[in-house]
Amino acid sequence: MNGKIPIRTHIITEKDNIVEVVYHYTKDIAEPGDLISVAESVVAISQGRAYLPEQIKPGLLAKILCKFTDRKGSLTSPYGMQCAINEVGWFRILVAAIIGGIGKLLGRKGWFFIIAGRQVALIDDFAGTMPPYHRHVVLGPKDPDKVCDMIKEKTGVDAVIIDANDLHKADCVGASKGVDKKYVEKLFLDNPSGNSEQQTPIVVIKNYKSHMADRV
Repeated sequence: MNGKIPIRTHIITEKDNIVEVVYHYTKDIAEPGDLISVAESVVAISQGRAYLPEQIKPGLLAKILCKFTDRKGSLTSPYGMQCAINEVGWFRILVAAIIGGIGKLLGRKGWFFIIAGRQVALIDDFAGTMPPYHRHVVLGPKDPDKVCDMIKEKTGVDAVIIDANDLHKADCVGASKGVDKKYVEKLFLDNPSGNSEQQTPIVVIKNYKSHMADRV
């Protein structure tokens, strides 16, 4: 068997142990030499890192800064921006906003997230995640490399946590020991798990190293 196998799951919540969930859905599919990927949002959700608006109290800084974000990007609501402040502190976010503003004047994008850091870049604001979590702000997963090591220990298969979208962008947020993250990102540019109603947050790539070789 070759190729990418998206696996449909139940709706994963904070009540789930993500390692056990992955093992349950992949135990009859994945084997050593394959690669198991898990969507970063469901890992974060299983860790209790998804918040409804009534659980977030935006401050004045969040209310001001969210007005200057890219409308097509994240952190467009005061709730998302407040979560960013909670993650890395108000000072870092303020400095990132100033540097990001300078970058825009110079025609350079992305400076805000370079300063704010990866955990802020991983935040999904409202409607950034499939129902029923479309009303939540979802943060990035905590200790993603450690989670991947735990999945590999349980399954015996290399594991990664992927943030991919339908714009042919992929970020390997976490990986078990020995996995080349940049190498893996190229495999997920087509976003095999999808971003809509597919409900397939787990993907198994059979013989993933040879799969990559076939693309080169």
